[in-house]
Amino acid sequence: MNSIGHKIKSGCIVLISVLLLSQCKNEMDVKITDANIPEDISDYPAIKKFSEYKMFKFPLASMQPEESVIPYDLNSSLFTDYAFKKRFIFLPKGTAMDYHATETFDFPVGSMIFKFFYYPSDFSQPEKNIKIIETRVLIKHEQNWQALTYIWNDEQSDAVLSLAGDYAVVNWTDESGKSFRLKYSVPGILQCKSCHEYNGKINPIGPAARHMNKLYSFQNGSINQLEYFKNQNKLNHLPSKENILSNASWENIHEDVSARSRAYLDINCSFCHRKEGPARNSGLYLTSFEQNESVLGIYKSPVAAGRGSGRLKYDILPGKPESSILVYRMKSLEPGIMMPELGKRTIHTEGVALISDWIQKMEN
Repeated sequence: MNSIGHKIKSGCIVLISVLLLSQCKNEMDVKITDANIPEDISDYPAIKKFSEYKMFKFPLASMQPEESVIPYDLNSSLFTDYAFKKRFIFLPKGTAMDYHATETFDFPVGSMIFKFFYYPSDFSQPEKNIKIIETRVLIKHEQNWQALTYIWNDEQSDAVLSLAGDYAVVNWTDESGKSFRLKYSVPGILQCKSCHEYNGKINPIGPAARHMNKLYSFQNGSINQLEYFKNQNKLNHLPSKENILSNASWENIHEDVSARSRAYLDINCSFCHRKEGPARNSGLYLTSFEQNESVLGIYKSPVAAGRGSGRLKYDILPGKPESSILVYRMKSLEPGIMMPELGKRTIHTEGVALISDWIQKMEN
């Protein structure tokens, strides 16, 4: 099983091209466009169906992992058009992650991270009538991580590898009974790097101490996730609890609005907006542990004015969210203006309200 993570079959280019352009297109109407496919696909393994990983029990749509695959959750989750998510980590037998105080953990070769994106038909009953749209897989190789996306069929029996991405129409009813319809966008392979880039290479986002430092209900009871991984000999060098960062849950109204806002910006924006990210040249750094108010955007002028600034002067103008570029871009769905640039085809009303409240309460 470990060989899936780091052995590339010699005939994978031909196999993937033929399968994706013929069988996959017929079965799932996957829209292949040259703009979304890497020029060199020699690094993409011939694992055309999600079932071939053999990491989840049948029926696969139950999202029940095999014993070697460990579920986990985050204090605050990335917004992806209101999609629900389930996350899992596989570590090869006898290996473990190495703890890092501020960055994602160091993973051994052969590790895999699975992330399911799905919608319940009724958000008030999140475990019923589920439609899985995609499963993203990160595989750790010797020198790099590899990002793959699998699109689920209508029967919800399996998912097929997609290099180009696609769209899926989803319908749901929220907790208040309001109906929604959305054309959900599945990213192509090239788009994965735009979010997961760290110092020029693909890297995970969620598996970091500050995101995972929380209780989780495992089969044997509720326990702090980091302690659980340590107890399972799957996390090395874990320090004492008081020395571990922990983000707030942005959805918890009982927590401080500043802590919630910083956590929201951290998980939704800081993968790009940090010194090691693709938006480093903006000078706007939004990790929850950043202390410099200027690079956090407070009274900070944009590096390059233009459509993205909305003719506004500051990323954050204390006391005035309507005059802050940060809020302006969160409220937009226009390419070249909206933030984040991907994974968003609808405005996150609750997120905008939170950040606006935070800015409104700042002293000017």
